[in-house]
Amino acid sequence: MATPPPAPPPTHTHSPPPNPSTPTPRPERRPSPLAFSSPVPPRFSPQRSPHDPSSSTQTPPAMLSPSVNNANSPASKFSTPPGPPVFSSPLRPAAVPFRTSPASPQPVAFSLPSMLPTSSSPRYSNGSVGLQPQTSAGIEEEFTHVGESPYVLFSAHKVLKHKKQANVPSLGFGALVSPGRGISSGPQVVQRDPHRCQNCGAYANMYCKILIGSGQWQCVICGKLNGSEGEYIAPSKEDLRNWPELSSPLVDFVQTGNKRPGYVPVSDSRMSAPIFLLIDECLDEAHLQHLQSSLHAFVDSLPQSSRIGILSYGRTVSIYDFSEGSMASADVLPGEKSPSQESLKSLIYGTGIYLSSIHASLPVAHTIFSSMRPYKLKLAEASRDRCLGTAVEVALALIQGPAAEVSRGIVKRSGGNCRIIVCAGGPNTYGPGSVPHSFSHPNYPYMEKTAIKWMEDLGHRAHQHDTVVDILCAGQCPVRVPVLQPLAKASGGVLILNDDFGEAFGVNLQRASLRAAGSHGLLEIRGSDDIDITQIIGPGEEAHLDTHETFKNDTSICIQMPSVEETQSFALSMETKRDIKSECVYFQFVVRYSNIYQAEISRVITVRLPTVGSVSAYLESVQDEVASVLIAKRTLLQAKTSSDAVDMRKMVDERVRDIALKFGTLAPNSKLNRFPKELSLLPESLFHLRRGPLLGGIVGHEDERSVLRSLFLNASFDLSLCMVAPRCLMHRDGGTFEELPAYDLAMQSDAAVVLDHGTDVFIWLGAELSAQEGKSAAALAACRTLAEELSEFRFPAPRILAFKEGSSQARYFVSRLIPAHKDPPYEQEARFPQLRSLNVEQRAKLKSSFIHFDDPSLCEWMRSLKLAPPEPS
Repeated sequence: MATPPPAPPPTHTHSPPPNPSTPTPRPERRPSPLAFSSPVPPRFSPQRSPHDPSSSTQTPPAMLSPSVNNANSPASKFSTPPGPPVFSSPLRPAAVPFRTSPASPQPVAFSLPSMLPTSSSPRYSNGSVGLQPQTSAGIEEEFTHVGESPYVLFSAHKVLKHKKQANVPSLGFGALVSPGRGISSGPQVVQRDPHRCQNCGAYANMYCKILIGSGQWQCVICGKLNGSEGEYIAPSKEDLRNWPELSSPLVDFVQTGNKRPGYVPVSDSRMSAPIFLLIDECLDEAHLQHLQSSLHAFVDSLPQSSRIGILSYGRTVSIYDFSEGSMASADVLPGEKSPSQESLKSLIYGTGIYLSSIHASLPVAHTIFSSMRPYKLKLAEASRDRCLGTAVEVALALIQGPAAEVSRGIVKRSGGNCRIIVCAGGPNTYGPGSVPHSFSHPNYPYMEKTAIKWMEDLGHRAHQHDTVVDILCAGQCPVRVPVLQPLAKASGGVLILNDDFGEAFGVNLQRASLRAAGSHGLLEIRGSDDIDITQIIGPGEEAHLDTHETFKNDTSICIQMPSVEETQSFALSMETKRDIKSECVYFQFVVRYSNIYQAEISRVITVRLPTVGSVSAYLESVQDEVASVLIAKRTLLQAKTSSDAVDMRKMVDERVRDIALKFGTLAPNSKLNRFPKELSLLPESLFHLRRGPLLGGIVGHEDERSVLRSLFLNASFDLSLCMVAPRCLMHRDGGTFEELPAYDLAMQSDAAVVLDHGTDVFIWLGAELSAQEGKSAAALAACRTLAEELSEFRFPAPRILAFKEGSSQARYFVSRLIPAHKDPPYEQEARFPQLRSLNVEQRAKLKSSFIHFDDPSLCEWMRSLKLAPPEPS
């Protein structure tokens, strides 16, 4: 058999880069969008977070590095991304005195979730060990209440002792865990190995009983005694508080054992983490112009030490060479198959420079972007050949670099996560991982399934090389989200949809490249033997046994996380296994990851909840907002399609009815059940859920619905709450804002209103206010200032839409408000007290401004379920 000829080396071309070759035309049947489609892409909301737990403890001198929590340290400098790029409208001074609750906006990051139904194996019960009162000390009398922690939020601050009452599925009990919150600077950082229970693997914490004479400590999870190598020997109980883990519910341990001997923090490890831009060549002129503007602003905003690589893809992959000075030149590889080893060696060992620091290559980068040309062939956007998969493979090979990087068994890892950012205008329809141009292709279902599996494997390969793939899509062409999402998810990245490649797209580019992230994450969950974790929803998958160390009787649940981002969260559903006899239960959450400076961190969060036998005491401890978010995540997990969403709306109805039957009472002089007064906010949140963009008909296209669902299932509590129940803020004279219920009664013609629905921010100007030119301009400016402040650190960055009363786009605003104008006046005033400030003429004008439609109000919906509306809180 003749030996096949060697693969040809990559072709070298010069500016301008070649236009895509003529593809074979294929028929395309594009899916028809539904009649009602949201005009804006999925976006994220500001953080309405409680206070971070502050802990000021005296620490032994050898334990803390004086520079770890310095405000000027590199860690704190990069804790949040910088502001928008230069083409954004500048932020006005923060002169809007609006704060109804403490807020600390954080950058947002997402991954496609997975459901992890797990069942805890039997744990060792908290048996008491005979500790002598005169020689033991419990460090648990004073502790931060779990409800005040931004890291772990339980749906109730107490746990019911009786199994039958506690395990009512309609309400449920659970927690939202945000393992990566504040990863850039933990509240307590200890540069030594933690003490762990040798029986179950739990960590020493502030609730442990300590034998101060011998330094032994009793594990709160399994009750066993453990030694501390004499470290916890102390003359008094107060001296034990010098140890952060014995005085704070949250501690970050920097591992300094054999994993990273001689670890020394560096000033800025991001300088060695490259960013590869993969740019779609198949764009029409209008889209390309917007993209070029965004790319120019993006590279101008990068730190001078950043390393960048630029690829473009169509039928071929063009790898731009920075060694040609001010000229844009590229090596070209075919895109119909994965690159051969010979081709990659020609690139890696050749004379070209494909990764270069910004300070040395900024003019070349601008030349490359300016040299790009629009797609010239007369083909529909969805029918153009795009080899996205091959382009990602080439970028991964360049990031991995020469084999000589492996020296003496040590792999040189670049600091932090490397990033591949794909700027896509259409689906992957050519080469590996591609799908046919047309949905009518006879083999489309099989080819789509094959493409999804290939993309997922590519994402896992990227994760193995500490590379995150973010896919930023824009334009009106369907991008086949089911095929692209597995690539982003498996690598720990995100997939974002934008309307165009304009300003919001550019801000997303910047924030994607600079957001803080940890890698190689592992979340361990331990709890008292009475509690069983039944379901986990979040950005991870169940870890294999060989990925973490195990102990003799370790019954923890371990979740592997592709990346550890600032505002990811896991939704945990729990049940009690039996009637609880003890007065409290314990939970411990440990997230282990490599931070951006390549230090191995173990974050330990320990929580204690009291148990109660009284249902009323339990209901008083229920956190309505947390409970509504947990219910929404469990519900939306099953709403994979629009038809599923219809079924889930009915599920919400049944859930609300069942909660009232199980925990409510019969209303006096009525056959209606009254919803428990302790949970008065829950029905309103669930009503917003069933009619809003998550389950309702506001979002029409399945791509948008799929991305929105993925974002929500992984979002933090603050973002998730805003996506379920929008915030309504009315502008007042003097530039202040008043937060009101999200009812259509806020649509007063002389007012301006900001509505923040998590992925959308709307500004609505009443007709009467709009007619007053000067006053409306001032109100609009104040609303824009507030909207920009609320969304300054969001990722994805929202596009803020403003419109006037009566305009066609105003329907997107109206559809997100509860139609309370249909209720009788006494109901309106009870739920919307601001109405009392209106005179008779203003009330009449407001009433006449509404258009009749069939959507029920909250009260009408509750009565249709045979329930009395809850009393306003």
